[in-house]
Amino acid sequence: MKVVAFERSVQGTGASRRLRNSGKTPGILYGGKTENPRAIELDHNALFHALRKEAFHSSILDIEIGGKTQKALLRDYQMHPFKPLVLHIDFQRVSATEKIHMRIPLHFTNAEQSDAVKFGGAVVSHIANDLEITCLPADLPEFLEVNLGSIVVGQSIHAKEVPLPKGVSLVLHVEQENPVIANARIPTVKAEPDPAEAATALAAAATPTATEGAEAGKEKESEKK
Repeated sequence: MKVVAFERSVQGTGASRRLRNSGKTPGILYGGKTENPRAIELDHNALFHALRKEAFHSSILDIEIGGKTQKALLRDYQMHPFKPLVLHIDFQRVSATEKIHMRIPLHFTNAEQSDAVKFGGAVVSHIANDLEITCLPADLPEFLEVNLGSIVVGQSIHAKEVPLPKGVSLVLHVEQENPVIANARIPTVKAEPDPAEAATALAAAATPTATEGAEAGKEKESEKK
């Protein structure tokens, strides 16, 4: 994907505010062994719509500045707390010969065709929406597909079961060596109370017991005296 940016010469809080008021978004392009960080600005509307595309978050981007193009990844961005406004954005340069770490979205398919859903009445839950991988920029996938067509009731799908493209490795951490990313479970439904039993219980609650009736009678006799 191509991103057009412009060199930003003026920096600071006031300059960034004026930039946003003019329909631009301040940003920075950093990384690279021989390159210095560059302050940049981008058209806000074009950037806002690009951020709504999944591929923009998990693809190698072509950042064009002054007619020259550099390969980069989206690394971070800040949104206004309640306005549809991108406040700032960060891009990181990538090298064709150096591996990168990225969180790649998971696309779950064929759950509706599985025996768990069609015949078992199970609900398939997505426990994770992405996984961290490492690879060279040229091998970066846009997403990872998880085929749930063969899932059965009670089964869990783990991260290591996801097929990876050539050149791509899964990054797992010590605290979660092989986390669950999806499972199929029968939903737990509370049984509704029987109407007849509910009516009996209500009537019993409204009818005083023999002890309560005797005590009430004693109170009335005391009042007469």
